[in-house]
Amino acid sequence: MLMLHQGLPVTQVQHITGAARSSIGRWLGWYTQCGIDGLKSEKPGRPTVLPINPILLCLSLLIQLCPEDFGYQRSRWSSELLAKVINAQLKLCVAASTIRRLLPEAGIVWRRSAPTLRIKDPYKAEKMAAINQALEQCSAEHPVFYEDEVDIDLNPKIGADWMPKGQQKNAWSPLVTTASTTWQERYIPRQEKCFM
Repeated sequence: MLMLHQGLPVTQVQHITGAARSSIGRWLGWYTQCGIDGLKSEKPGRPTVLPINPILLCLSLLIQLCPEDFGYQRSRWSSELLAKVINAQLKLCVAASTIRRLLPEAGIVWRRSAPTLRIKDPYKAEKMAAINQALEQCSAEHPVFYEDEVDIDLNPKIGADWMPKGQQKNAWSPLVTTASTTWQERYIPRQEKCFM
């Protein structure tokens, strides 16, 4: 454009720059119509046709709820289920892969939920008193052994879930866990087992 502005003909500018005459003519037309802004490159690819802001708002609202609120027998959101609900709510046709791409834009990450007890132990004070008494009476003749319950595989498996960045969802443990029963209560004699 500067060479043309200095008065050089298009053919000479073509030889100096190595650009095609049609390209130089196109640039000249853009500059004539739009000024310097006409020479800026456009964003590559086609423009977005999806309503991104409503989808992002819907995603941030959905992850605050659980799929059971929408009648699904799921405890966690999957990108496929999020896409299905968003398509139904917003009357769109969005793929699960698009939802996975948009979730980080909404500040939503895939993380493991924190295991949380649903109920408080009504006998906690009594149990703690018994533990403290055992620790006070600990000796070589009466040793105290520690057992880490986390090492025993009685807790439910907790997987990852979509949640807001910087926050962690709670995964509620069942009201009655298998840890609350003794081995005698869980033991079923061979004669009472049902084989199919």
